[in-house]
Amino acid sequence: MTYAEAVKYLYSLGNEIQTAKFDLERIKKVLEALGNPQQVCRFVHVAGTNGKGSTSAMIESGLRAAGVASALYTSPHLVEPTERIQINGQPVTPAQFASAFEQVHAAAEALQLDFHPTYFECVTAMAFLLFRQTGVQIAVLEVGLGGTLDATNVVHPDLCVITPIDFDHQVFLGDTIERIAGEKAGILKPGVPAIFAEQRPEVEALLVARAQGPYTLARNWPITDLHIDARGSRFQVAGMQVECPLAGEHQVENARMAALALRHLGHSPAGIAQTRWPGRLERAKSTNGPEILLDGAHNIAGTRALVRYLQRFYADRRVWVVFGVMRDKAVAEIASLLFPLAHRIILTRPDNSRAMPPESIPAPGATLTHSVSEALLAVREASPEDVVLITGSLYVVGEARAALVK
Repeated sequence: MTYAEAVKYLYSLGNEIQTAKFDLERIKKVLEALGNPQQVCRFVHVAGTNGKGSTSAMIESGLRAAGVASALYTSPHLVEPTERIQINGQPVTPAQFASAFEQVHAAAEALQLDFHPTYFECVTAMAFLLFRQTGVQIAVLEVGLGGTLDATNVVHPDLCVITPIDFDHQVFLGDTIERIAGEKAGILKPGVPAIFAEQRPEVEALLVARAQGPYTLARNWPITDLHIDARGSRFQVAGMQVECPLAGEHQVENARMAALALRHLGHSPAGIAQTRWPGRLERAKSTNGPEILLDGAHNIAGTRALVRYLQRFYADRRVWVVFGVMRDKAVAEIASLLFPLAHRIILTRPDNSRAMPPESIPAPGATLTHSVSEALLAVREASPEDVVLITGSLYVVGEARAALVK
């Protein structure tokens, strides 16, 4: 099977979010048929609403800099599905991806399951296979959705990390912050240490009550000597100097979590400074054109962080907003936070069946486009002194990033 055929089959399995309310029996059976590859290496398991991807990337960067054979599993991808499975800082090759899918698919077919494992279940099993095949020592595993029933929750990790919890995916996780936090806390295991980010009081109380092993509250390790600019931050925590190359005040908490996790694992946080996490306040500069910011702020908490960043570092610049979003997001609230900062709004949609039609997004007077490439054409009128912000769904950011690289 070729890489293109593997990706086509995966996409045919439907929306990966559909895994949310299933149990874990199907993926456990597939993994058992594959020889339980998830039992070969060590794991850091990361859940949360915002920042879990950034935190995961920083932890992996720190491990790799310390000489550990490391891996990173995240979702969604920006451009290619291979980005989801990274080994020693590099996405797996298309050939590795296709071979792993062939093995997972064959195992599922031989088992005659109730139905084929979903997109996310398949790629999760593929990641475990590739970790085993490449001799990974520690893999940093980002939860896809929630925690309790997420396909990644078949591992027994060395460490659990829970980043800030906020409202998102309420249809699947519950309509109260306590229910959402309860789903995230589902990754906690007996005897496994945990690190909890600074949280709302009610969330912290729930996480502490659900802890099944020793836990660390990040708020008990205050940040000192903090310096923030438009491109990142540096600070001290627990006697460690931390340099975070990811922009935004919200990344300070993520970097603190990563530093505490690395300390727990016996490593320095120095490698955090080499972290790359595309599509999150990422800068691009077109020749003789405006500065371009790419940021996948796809929920209310992420949008608040983005707004704070714009107000702090771009208050004197005209901001053109290119925006597209999925139908299951709190679009009205996101729009009310972000759009008042915009000089001009261009609405669009990514090539995804869950995308909200641009005309349904509340933004009177906005320019409507029906593809990301069309939206990029619409911002050609921006002056070199302006800022073009491409945001909303990570799928929008991914399509724009691919077009800009071309």
